[in-house]
Amino acid sequence: MTAGTVILIILCVFILIAFLSTFKVVPQRSVYIIERLGKYSRTLDAGFHILIPFIDKVAYKQNLKEQALDVASQICITKDNIAVEVDGVLYLQVIDPQKASYGIDNYRFAVIQISQTTMRSIIGKMELDKTFEERDTVNASIVEAVDKASEPWGIKVSRYEVKNISPPQSIKDAMEKQMRAEREKRAQIAESEGDKQAKINRAEGDKQEMIARSEGEKQRKINEASGTAAEIEMVAIATAKGIREIATSINEEGGMNAVNLRVAEQYLNEFGKLAKTNNTMIVPADLSDIAGVISSITSVLGKTQPSFDVKPPQRDIAPVSQRTPRPVPPRKDE
Repeated sequence: MTAGTVILIILCVFILIAFLSTFKVVPQRSVYIIERLGKYSRTLDAGFHILIPFIDKVAYKQNLKEQALDVASQICITKDNIAVEVDGVLYLQVIDPQKASYGIDNYRFAVIQISQTTMRSIIGKMELDKTFEERDTVNASIVEAVDKASEPWGIKVSRYEVKNISPPQSIKDAMEKQMRAEREKRAQIAESEGDKQAKINRAEGDKQEMIARSEGEKQRKINEASGTAAEIEMVAIATAKGIREIATSINEEGGMNAVNLRVAEQYLNEFGKLAKTNNTMIVPADLSDIAGVISSITSVLGKTQPSFDVKPPQRDIAPVSQRTPRPVPPRKDE
């Protein structure tokens, strides 16, 4: 191979490299920063572009998509002097590629550092319980601070999310005991409320039962009273009807004799029962009345029943005038 051939090959390679560096294709959602002789020239958007070889060059390539940066965990001291470990995720987007290229050397590192310092400042103003309850407040504060600081760099911070807040193990144990006590407290309150409601329900049920029972007892008594009244009324009607029939029968012929016969029979019946069941009898003092009653009964029986011989019961009773008086025992003072 001669020297001329080598020179020709080198020249062809040089021309090929120059040709390839002349044509640039920019992807979608990306921009190229072009420098001409070391000075900013223009910004190439997505598409096909032609550069001047050895004069124009691509200095920076910026991505216009939203980017998620992981913010490493760090130790923060809360207002109540408790060390917690906090990490998060930062979302940002390049708005001005020229500022992002020339305004700062590494905007990703810069926004992460600002996020961490802002996080320490915000956590230091809050107590431990508030850090768990007010994550949205923490996120909004970090976004506001980082977005304001990165505005000169052409960066827009859209949001920040706290991933984990990890207190020390001793604090975790204390919080676990506190949550367990709180759960037991709520369980006891719920149990007492249930017992209270059950007692109220039972009392209400007993009340309704007593009311229903009293209503039933009232209705029973009303029904019994109505039945008794109806019974008394029917008995009274029957008695009145019987009395009217008796009165009618008495007024008829022979009616009075039948009445006298009935009275005599009843008297003798009861007197005979008295003599059979008891050895001691109380006899009226005026025996003539008894004899008069017996004679009346005998006369009635003689008139109504001639064949029936009625004999009055014989009693060995001396008249009062013939009774021997009992001797009176002498008194002790005599």
